[in-house]
Amino acid sequence: MKKIAILGAMTVAGLSAGVASAATLDDVKARGKLNCGVTTGLVGFAAPNANGEWEGFDVGVCRAVAAAVLGDPTAVEFVPTTGKTRFTALASGEIDLLARNTTWTFSRDVDLGFEFVGINYYDGQGFMVPKDLGVSSAKELDGATVCIQTGTTTELNLADFFRANNISYEPVPIETNAEAQPLYLEGACDVYTTDASGLAATRAAFENPGDHVVLPEIISKEPLGPLVRHGDNQWGDIARWTLNALIAAEELGVTSANVAEMAASAGNNPEINRLLGTEGTLGEMLGLDAEWAKRAIMSGGNYGELFEKNIGENTPIGLARGLNAQWTEGGLLYSPPFR
Repeated sequence: MKKIAILGAMTVAGLSAGVASAATLDDVKARGKLNCGVTTGLVGFAAPNANGEWEGFDVGVCRAVAAAVLGDPTAVEFVPTTGKTRFTALASGEIDLLARNTTWTFSRDVDLGFEFVGINYYDGQGFMVPKDLGVSSAKELDGATVCIQTGTTTELNLADFFRANNISYEPVPIETNAEAQPLYLEGACDVYTTDASGLAATRAAFENPGDHVVLPEIISKEPLGPLVRHGDNQWGDIARWTLNALIAAEELGVTSANVAEMAASAGNNPEINRLLGTEGTLGEMLGLDAEWAKRAIMSGGNYGELFEKNIGENTPIGLARGLNAQWTEGGLLYSPPFR
């Protein structure tokens, strides 16, 4: 779910260069909606609900950007993308923002001509197996068949891990998480590997989640986050600081429930005042109005609210904050200052 497209790097980079000079903010305003690339369906992160409305942790980032720019969190066209198609969609201008649990790597940032605007989930690659397989460690998977998404860095991590441990495997190529689920459940592969968060989301969708275990090994670093094309710094700044606004809001105690009151009262905390636009000119610096961050926070809540509502411990996904806790709580989550 994160990963290098099988297109040649020069093809993607060339597409990106062709549209990079466009002012994305002007395009989004003229269109009246944000075109946001998401996964084809991963419950908790991005998936249509029973009414066909997209919801999830990554969807919340898309809606926050739309609220900041257009004043309407529903003004989003969600474009489903696979591991193979996501980078072409962004490079060609089909989408304005890719918010699809995508790993920040050197080559994607530099060679493919994209700009990661931050990290919204610190993750790592893991393995899920049926409990009745009787396996307690990934090092016991010699000879296993492994469902693996093509066009991803997961493939490379998997090969490295098995080679380093001198064990073999047989890959079962799949393109989407939806394709992987029935194959894995039917026994076409012994193992499913992807980001640990993706494994938790996939297992939660099973009829009997308790029949499957996520093995203890985490074999990679997968810093996941939204990205835009190189060459449009203003748009990159808007996406970056919208994400930072959600992160800072949690640290500062600004929530979807109290943000309007805190903005109206303009209290004694200067950073909150700058964040909410009651002091300073940060919105103007972005080419937006003063209340851009206020609207982003109101759209679905601060970072913590988005996390707990969509993927937290009280949801079927059941993810603990872990590394994604605020820096003040022992995690890695940290926004640069709003000043």
